[in-house]
Amino acid sequence: MSDYIRRLPVYLLLDCSGSMSGEPIEAVKQGIKALLTELKGDPQALETACLSVITFNSTARQITPLTELMLFKEPELTAGGATALGGALCVLADCIKNEVRTSTATQKGDWKPLVFLLTDGAPTDNLDDGLEALKNVSTGNIIACAAGANANTNTLRKITNNVLMMNNLTAGDLAAFFAWVSGSIKASSKSIDAKPGEAIQLPPPPQGFVIVP
Repeated sequence: MSDYIRRLPVYLLLDCSGSMSGEPIEAVKQGIKALLTELKGDPQALETACLSVITFNSTARQITPLTELMLFKEPELTAGGATALGGALCVLADCIKNEVRTSTATQKGDWKPLVFLLTDGAPTDNLDDGLEALKNVSTGNIIACAAGANANTNTLRKITNNVLMMNNLTAGDLAAFFAWVSGSIKASSKSIDAKPGEAIQLPPPPQGFVIVP
């Protein structure tokens, strides 16, 4: 990918706490695999989108730095521990500062990052630290998905106005979420190419998902 192409940075923030063990974490792995297959088949996404994965359980860390799609390798995911969502937001803010190119006098920087957050529980650390860190960086759309009955939508609304609720933490629902994420990235890639500077319109959420008002 040329240095002169404005990249569309995409960050996946994935809950890998103990409650995601078993079928849910396996479904997340399959979802990432399907997402990659879908995006690699789309010329526009292939040219512009770069992908990063941040996981959080008892701690948060970036396990895949911002990488162009053809070089992206599926991450190893395991579930266990608590839910350091505040820490994940701090890691996200640091990654955006360090990885997303800003505009200069001679060259435009990357597009504003797209962030997709998936969690099935409430944070076990200080969310306010993460919210404060996010104020210092520029993002595009942040979409949070509350997965299952134990996810706290009120908490997610503090992070973003774009909150989806999936009622069941099933393989089918998680597959639908990742299919929607890949569709959103493809739509964003086309949108920034056709209408630079305009707000990106994401596709409607998957059937059965509820937009939290």
